[in-house]
Amino acid sequence: MSNIKQTEKDVIFQTYKRLPIVIDKSEAVRIWDTDGNIYLDFLAGIAVNALGHSHPKILDAINEQAKKYLHVSNYFYQEAQIKLAKKITEITGYNKVFFSNSGTEATEAAIKLARKWGNPKSKSKIFGFSGGFHGRTYAALSLMDKPNYKNGMEPFLPDNKVIEINNIQQLEENIGDDTCALILEFIQGEGGLNSPSEQFLDKIAELKDKYGFLLIADEVQSGFGRTGKFFAFQHTKIKPDIITMAKGMGGGLPLGGILANNELASLWEPGNHGTTYGGNALACATGYVVVDELEHGLLDHVNNIGEYFHEKLTGIKDKYSDKVIEVRGRGLMKGLLLNFEAAELVSELLKRKVIANAASGNVLRMVPPLIVQKDDIDEFIDKLDESLSAIQNV
Repeated sequence: MSNIKQTEKDVIFQTYKRLPIVIDKSEAVRIWDTDGNIYLDFLAGIAVNALGHSHPKILDAINEQAKKYLHVSNYFYQEAQIKLAKKITEITGYNKVFFSNSGTEATEAAIKLARKWGNPKSKSKIFGFSGGFHGRTYAALSLMDKPNYKNGMEPFLPDNKVIEINNIQQLEENIGDDTCALILEFIQGEGGLNSPSEQFLDKIAELKDKYGFLLIADEVQSGFGRTGKFFAFQHTKIKPDIITMAKGMGGGLPLGGILANNELASLWEPGNHGTTYGGNALACATGYVVVDELEHGLLDHVNNIGEYFHEKLTGIKDKYSDKVIEVRGRGLMKGLLLNFEAAELVSELLKRKVIANAASGNVLRMVPPLIVQKDDIDEFIDKLDESLSAIQNV
């Protein structure tokens, strides 16, 4: 492993804090390293492997599509794209999908579409919220307040601003006739599983009626069944104008996109926006499997197992009330707010062959594959119990 780690340092940009694991193989909710260790995976490729690792239906879809073709570009009609888009629109009630490769590309597409809508109306200002994460391209970074991702790479896009989430006064002070759009995660993945309050969402809805701006829902991490509904915003009364999607959408392959109704989708003419790889047939084929599984029982499973997980995490919170402040999240998008740096708990879990990660400093983020079972939850809770017990003097 040491040779591989050194070679990685020699040939790859050092932009990732990697876990000290060299992957050999993976299956369902387990990962094997090259030393023969087996890990329980509650990170799922950062909420990407919705159906777990090496799901048979995913592998079958890859094999079937690979025999036909891998890439032909968007100059051609492709059945895999059209089938997936049709399935998503039927489930969600939105009219049109634009496929991208990733979440940050979905953000770029959403911002460009919002600008296209807003420019004739003299609406130019776009707002993000504190703690939000929308990707690492310039439109995304311009709507985030994370210095580690931004410092030294200024200037960012004009007329973009970040305001404090759940601060109604700031919302009222900033939103006006020149507001083009707001972009909001209904559960912040990178932001520590924090959520907008019901009162805050009510105020957004009130101001939206008054000033007529667009609402972009960032469902990159929280979408595709992660919270027990197809999208996290469906737990609320709000209906966004544009939805960004990625991560679990492709079931392990790179796939993202935006979702909107005809009025907005019709603003783009051929050539206004595009992508070489977006909507790759292989990724769309696996994406169809994910959506089909969600339609046929997986969403019910996420709700049931998510409730069980929440009960177990609440028990941990009660037992370690001196260390655990709050259980956050919905479904299988969970967080533990700690009174110490979550990286220490991540390290203790890793010693016990369990993978989770830290978000927003002091939150343990848990996003296991949606196929996780009660036995897996019980094993995780046991290891979490041991790990918290091992942490002293917090």
